[in-house]
Amino acid sequence: MVEGNQTMLEQFIDALWMERGLSKNTLAAYRADISGLANWVQQACNRDLVSVQRQDILDYFAYRVEQGAQPRSTARLLSSIRRFYQYLVRQGELTEDPSAKIEAPKLGRTLPTSLTETEVVSLLEAPDTNDVLGLRDRTMLELLYAGGLRVTELVSMTIAQVNLQQGVVRLNGKGNKERLVPLGEEAVSWLQRYLSESRPFLVKTKQSESMFVTRRGGAMTRQAFWYIIKRYASTAAIQKDLSPHTLRHSFATHLLNNGADLRVVQMLLGHSDLSTTQIYTHVAKERLKDLHEQHHPRG
Repeated sequence: MVEGNQTMLEQFIDALWMERGLSKNTLAAYRADISGLANWVQQACNRDLVSVQRQDILDYFAYRVEQGAQPRSTARLLSSIRRFYQYLVRQGELTEDPSAKIEAPKLGRTLPTSLTETEVVSLLEAPDTNDVLGLRDRTMLELLYAGGLRVTELVSMTIAQVNLQQGVVRLNGKGNKERLVPLGEEAVSWLQRYLSESRPFLVKTKQSESMFVTRRGGAMTRQAFWYIIKRYASTAAIQKDLSPHTLRHSFATHLLNNGADLRVVQMLLGHSDLSTTQIYTHVAKERLKDLHEQHHPRG
């Protein structure tokens, strides 16, 4: 990427962080999106980011579709590009946003994968809790499901964030928004056992504020936990495509299936917009339809 493009991009990223308090992962996604556009227009059109035209962006999208990009990916990319060019207009670098009149691809509403309550129990019981790593893994799975946590919230959790006496964890979610999430007696019980039996063995003499650590005493990472949950899904013979986020989806779906109010679920998940939470009502309806088809004599 040419130096001028790089400078504008980093200034944009700094502005996003200052104005919106976005996470490192979200900022990295913005950086990758704009870098991809910058590199492509430089090679294909011999332009820098300031001289990009509407047709250049459309051509870039066409190129990505030829490479297999899906509509949802294109819509997210367009959102990043729009925000970048809106920033340049505000800064006086441009008088017009070249992405302003580009329509986002129409998206069908995709329902998140969630587990049945039986599948959740099988997953939770998969780790060998007589082993220090198995006890850690069981505790992490319990907290993920009990609180509907994002995986980043789980792996970045510190000891100071948890109040065992009150049974709550204080989280800083997207946009640095703080929320208190109850964990329930079962998760608190596993957490207490992990803190007394497993964590001291893993950290040994190291000083660490991280709640969950690796066998070497370092902080747990998203990637490491992703592999952990995949391994236990295999052990539990769960055939669904599983990720750490699946337990968050399952948490929300099971609450609604059991009569929880949608706004309560919104607060627990840390969604700023109720419409984001409403997708779980569709998941619950799909579950009811499946049950009807399976068990009703004329289903």
